[in-house]
Amino acid sequence: MKTILVTGGCGFIGSNFIQNVLQKDSSIYIINLDKLTYAGNLMNLSSISNKRYALVNGDICDKGLVESLFNKYNFQSVVHFAAESHVDRSIDGPSDFIQTNIVGTLNLLEHSKKFYLKSKNKNFKFLHVSTDEVYGSLGISGKFLENSPYAPSSPYSASKAGSDHLVRAWNKTYDLPVLITNCSNNYGPYQFPEKLIPLMIINALNNKSLPVYGKGHNVRDWLYVLDHCDAIYTVLERGEVGQTYNVGGNNEIKNIDVIEAICDILDHLIPKGSSESYKKLIHFVKDRPGHDFRYAIDASKLNSKLGWSPKESFESGLKKTIQWYINNKIWWKAILDNTYRQERLGVM
Repeated sequence: MKTILVTGGCGFIGSNFIQNVLQKDSSIYIINLDKLTYAGNLMNLSSISNKRYALVNGDICDKGLVESLFNKYNFQSVVHFAAESHVDRSIDGPSDFIQTNIVGTLNLLEHSKKFYLKSKNKNFKFLHVSTDEVYGSLGISGKFLENSPYAPSSPYSASKAGSDHLVRAWNKTYDLPVLITNCSNNYGPYQFPEKLIPLMIINALNNKSLPVYGKGHNVRDWLYVLDHCDAIYTVLERGEVGQTYNVGGNNEIKNIDVIEAICDILDHLIPKGSSESYKKLIHFVKDRPGHDFRYAIDASKLNSKLGWSPKESFESGLKKTIQWYINNKIWWKAILDNTYRQERLGVM
């Protein structure tokens, strides 16, 4: 049995990864270390009821707790998702991002190093899950490569860039076996409703305004979350230690086009009547500070070296995502009723 420490496993990508891996590999036992902050949701993993999974409610910054886990379990690998991840929140409160994304990563690296040097487990790996936002903004052409220079624009992306550098340094300085993935914008089931796609779906279902930053011309490369999880598992199993792999969906789309596509699908699935479209709910709000114009990932290395490519088109993934939010109103209504007030998004 291979024991994996997953951090932030109750969040959006982490919970999808845990469900995916437990179904795919019967030899894996997962310890999920999650602080259960606003975006960590126990409901995300409520369907899991097997003996190959355990949740530890705690903070990756807690040195004593992290040390105790490494003392208790013979980890085969660490898959590090835990992070503060919303750009808008980082603008209003950057300190939490520095603490979790940099200090927390440092704590995990230090205890991973100590464990690795002591255990001499040649198969141990530390996989750090990061973002394409560390590369900054692109113009109308070009794509991010693994060796693209870092130029973060927000406190969030700066904190993730810092954590990426720490992970590489622990490989270069201490020979810790590390892997890094930098992904484009994810979407899919269990995504917290502060992000663009779930926010637009839920607002439309509630007949609320669909706020669009600026003119909606900012471009993102959209990656279905289960394709991302498959890429992470592929890198974990077959990636070359010390390497970085970009993960993208090959779906560069303007924000306004994403929102209009959501409206078109909802017009078909849940018509408003009287030939009225959900597009009438769209309105434009003041752009956020430091809003990067365009992201685009070149994932050819991951494809050529490890044979990975995304399975979902944006159209198929978006339809699945919208249907999931329609079918799981209990999940997102519990969030809206208890914790989330849609700050900074033209809603308050």
